Amino acid sequence: MVDLIEFLPLTRSGRLSGRGVDFTAIDVKTTGLRTGRIVELGAVRVRGDGVVLGELATLIDPGRSLPASWSGPHRITAGDLAGAPSFADVLGPLLDLCRGAVVVAHDLPLVQGFLAEEVARVGVRLPALPGVSTAIAAQEALRLPNYRLATIARALGIGDFAPYLASASARACAQVVSALVGTHGLRFAAPPRYPELPRYAPGGRILRRPDVEVAERGWMSGVVDRVVTSPSTADSAGAAYLDLLAEAVADEYLSGEEVWALAGLAAEAGLPEPDVRHIHAEFVSALRAVAEADGVVTVDEDRALRQVATALDVPGVLADLRPTTTDRKAPRVLVLGTTAEADQLRARVLDEGVQLAKKLTATVTHLAYDASVPPTEPRLTRAADLGAEVVDVATAPVALGFDRPPSTPSPTHEVPAPPAARYEPAPDWPVEEDSFAAPPQPTRQFAPALPSVPAHSAPKPAGRLSAVVGGRAMMAVGLLLMLITVISLFGGLALGGGFFFGVLGVGLLVGGWYVTETGKAATAA
Repeated sequence: MVDLIEFLPLTRSGRLSGRGVDFTAIDVKTTGLRTGRIVELGAVRVRGDGVVLGELATLIDPGRSLPASWSGPHRITAGDLAGAPSFADVLGPLLDLCRGAVVVAHDLPLVQGFLAEEVARVGVRLPALPGVSTAIAAQEALRLPNYRLATIARALGIGDFAPYLASASARACAQVVSALVGTHGLRFAAPPRYPELPRYAPGGRILRRPDVEVAERGWMSGVVDRVVTSPSTADSAGAAYLDLLAEAVADEYLSGEEVWALAGLAAEAGLPEPDVRHIHAEFVSALRAVAEADGVVTVDEDRALRQVATALDVPGVLADLRPTTTDRKAPRVLVLGTTAEADQLRARVLDEGVQLAKKLTATVTHLAYDASVPPTEPRLTRAADLGAEVVDVATAPVALGFDRPPSTPSPTHEVPAPPAARYEPAPDWPVEEDSFAAPPQPTRQFAPALPSVPAHSAPKPAGRLSAVVGGRAMMAVGLLLMLITVISLFGGLALGGGFFFGVLGVGLLVGGWYVTETGKAATAA
């Protein structure tokens, strides 16, 4: 069978934001686990920012006769389906909601399989629609003990909903995808491709189950949200059965009718009775492990666990369970805020196996808040009055014992430097009483300078004085020789001889001047 929906991943590393994309969230309720007929359809179209654009919810005539006593696991009876439209009657309105939108389903393979079978029975061929699985996308943003729709919604701060109603589940799914692409910034790797869809006129009348006001879900609902399951088995019939079982148990009371309905689904899916019993035993063991993780099991909690174990016919799993007698309150955390940090903390609380509160009561031990909570929020003061520890989401993991406190740097021990050579000053001279004494000055740890030695003028060398005298003598000889040369020229001396003695006199004069000046400079130094 050709896939009706083409899977599109939403990741942190994608290139295209989903905030400008329309999404159509779809949920179906069926007569079987992996095979069967759709008996209820819910679809909600929203923008990426969560604004609702359209909605469709109706019971569906499965097109086959059901026993008058038939009752499905979703609180639907054979009598409820009387007068409901067929899938062919609602295919047109459903396609109108999906046109130009990305289809969203929590368990996308499951929903895709049931829709493809119903479309094939109608006898039409449809192009593949782009689709997102919230069960897979949530794993990109949150670390949780399990990825049931109710658990993801709780971590994202989405209110309780009736999971047995297709309309309520579709709305919750739409809120989840809006939070993932908005608050947590998950993106598409490539732009979605929207095919041209045919148009069909609606037929029959819509038969919608009335919305119900969800009663406050109690302790058992929180335990189910913390049960650890592996997402790797999401496609197995056993995983589908376990998901329905968790949904039924989360209602605080597992009735005999629900157990019989689940047993019928298991048999129809081909699950052997020993396998079903094993699933029951493992599930109750997981409930017990979560209940005992905080060290407190009250009488009421013990009673609730035993009711489930008895209904599932595995009471031996709790044979040695005893309520605790301690007065210590189990940790219970209320997280206020709409930011990604608040969602991450709610998910961390669930993943650590700690109770996540939905409202402020006297049993809350910690209240954490994020930047979206105004300082005037009355629950902050009220929580402190009730004795709860009030912290911001950044410091909450340490306050709750999830993380170690940041280590403070240990004091550094400086290695002392080797002692510097000290100058020992002369002893102080005694001061007379009448003399002024300066106040003592603080001791400074500087190495004292060595005492300076008085400088004495160096004696001028004798050789430098003789140079001055010799230079002056040369100048005198040079002048005398020049004078004699001039007189001799006037007395008839040959010109060549006069020139020789004149040059010699000038040389002695200049040389004597140079020697004299050099000697003076050396003497001054």
